Amino acid sequence: MDKTDKSVRVSARGAATRSALLKAAAQVFRTVGFAKAGVSEVVSAAGASVGSLYHHFTGKADLYIALYEEFQQRQQERTHQAVREARAEGESDPTRLMNIAAHAYLLGCIEERETARLFFSGDGPPGFEYRLRSRLTMWSDRNVALFRKADEPVDEALLIVVSGSMLLAVAEVVHRDDADAHELAEDITRLLTMLEPGNRREED
Repeated sequence: MDKTDKSVRVSARGAATRSALLKAAAQVFRTVGFAKAGVSEVVSAAGASVGSLYHHFTGKADLYIALYEEFQQRQQERTHQAVREARAEGESDPTRLMNIAAHAYLLGCIEERETARLFFSGDGPPGFEYRLRSRLTMWSDRNVALFRKADEPVDEALLIVVSGSMLLAVAEVVHRDDADAHELAEDITRLLTMLEPGNRREED
């Protein structure tokens, strides 16, 4: 076996260990919560060693953040795919495109309800809620950008309302059964249409 083959095998083994640790962490966090979870429980569930965990992660907070980033990546792929499909079918209205993206995001949270609950329960590492709000604000900004021209400033009020609405919406849908969750997701995306600049009432 040459060095290249050995390196590939070691890399594959490391990736498998990392994946097992993340899967185990998600299971433990869902069962006992982040605050009560211990590293020993995670490595036991993963069939790994404490040393292997610290080889891949700095601790349980790092595991939690890694799970969140993977979840966010899947959510980003879902929303992008939904918008791409809508554009391919001829949809160009910015309001509708934002609603499609928001709807896809909420459906992803419903589909991965158990995972989404980890991040919207308030039981995370210190500073995580700020990270969560920041990421949703960034996501909202990309969608709000559909409403403005290149030389127009960000509508901060709209951005705050959209990101805040999504934060509250996700927290609600992940704690409902499928029928109620899907109905609420539909209602929320319909209401977001009213936030589009052209649909907001001008002040007297």
